[in-house]
Amino acid sequence: QVQLVESGGGLVQAGGSLRLSCAASGRTFSSYTMGWFRQAPGKEREFVAAISWSGGSPNYRDSVKGRFTISRDNAKNTVYLQMNSLRPEDTAVYYCAARMAGYSDYGVWGQGTLVTVSS
Repeated sequence: QVQLVESGGGLVQAGGSLRLSCAASGRTFSSYTMGWFRQAPGKEREFVAAISWSGGSPNYRDSVKGRFTISRDNAKNTVYLQMNSLRPEDTAVYYCAARMAGYSDYGVWGQGTLVTVSS
């Protein structure tokens, strides 16, 4: 079973950048699809980005395309979310999650890291 710990959140001005990291424990990290989700105050959690076990096939929600980049380093058991050109509407708690091969749901979640974008 993988355990996930996010870091890198904080306060940034609109137009700025942050890089989130998600460190995973467990020897099977490389077999998981990894995703980033976010939940803004008073809103439901939403998908942000995901990346396959090999690092290929990244996909993004439309509102972050061209601004956010998901990547992973299987040797370091870490997945990243580089966020550029941040907007106030990106303010949320960001969660990383893992989905085991053959499963449709993300079954492992981190505790979240808060990103606040000021205008």
